[in-house]
Amino acid sequence: QVQLVESGGGSVQAGGSLRLSCAASGRTFGAYAIGWFRQAPGKEREFVAAITWSGSSTYNADSVKGRFAISRDNAKDTVFLQMNSLKPEDTAVYYCAAKIGYSYYDPNAYAYWGQGTQVTVSS
Repeated sequence: QVQLVESGGGSVQAGGSLRLSCAASGRTFGAYAIGWFRQAPGKEREFVAAITWSGSSTYNADSVKGRFAISRDNAKDTVFLQMNSLKPEDTAVYYCAAKIGYSYYDPNAYAYWGQGTQVTVSS
């Protein structure tokens, strides 16, 4: 089992940057692919990005391609989400989770969700 804690959220103006961290505890962190999802008020949770256990492959939602980058440091049990060129529509609570199912894009394929970190982008 793994426990995940997100940090790094905050308030920024459009065009700004933030770096989110997803810190894990548990001896099996390196065995999991990790995904980032976000949920805005009144909307469903949506896929943002994911990274394989080794870090050799990444997956990104079309809405964030070219702006967001996911990476991981297994030695530090941490996954990062670098967010650049932020837009007001990126405003949401951002969650990380460990992939236990088949799909990289479906939140139902993930477990061990963190508590989330708020990202607010003003125009």
